[in-house]
Amino acid sequence: MTTILTKLSLTFAGALILASGAPAMAKDMGKNPMVGGAAMYPTKDIIDNAVNSRDHSTLVAAVKAAGLVDTLKGAGPFTVFAPTNAAFAKLPAGTVDTLVKPENKAMLTKILTYHVVAGRMTANDIAAKAKMNGGKAVLTTVQGESLTAWEKDGAWYLTDAKGGMSKISIANVMQSNGVIHVVDTVLMP
Repeated sequence: MTTILTKLSLTFAGALILASGAPAMAKDMGKNPMVGGAAMYPTKDIIDNAVNSRDHSTLVAAVKAAGLVDTLKGAGPFTVFAPTNAAFAKLPAGTVDTLVKPENKAMLTKILTYHVVAGRMTANDIAAKAKMNGGKAVLTTVQGESLTAWEKDGAWYLTDAKGGMSKISIANVMQSNGVIHVVDTVLMP
């Protein structure tokens, strides 16, 4: 299971610590952060950067199993909320092994596309949207359901359709075809 978990996290490598103040968020825009011990390059696409993050090997393996590599290498732009290996490890035992089986491809695809929003939404974009809507930004995923972004004590969180919560830990990892925001929990449609 550890090997599969390690493989399943690389494709949605990314980042999203949305700070409540504009200065902290603006600082993230100047230089791409390191993710999973690897430099992230704004000239590379989401997949080409994700495969280098040791914290996202499970995500990468899941993206491959779902057949989403070509999509995430496409022009986009995409905003990806990328769960880490540790996020996948929080799932009940056996969940990842079950999801990557060919007969479960539709469910895996549904979960992964729930982590993607069309367009390039930086931390500042999400914070501005939240400010205009009473402190919460409702984001429509490419899967079709919504995520809600909100801030508490200087940190930003996402709430999924089932009421689960994920903290955004690294923001604004710019890609040639979008932006990645790293999250600490797998979101469920």
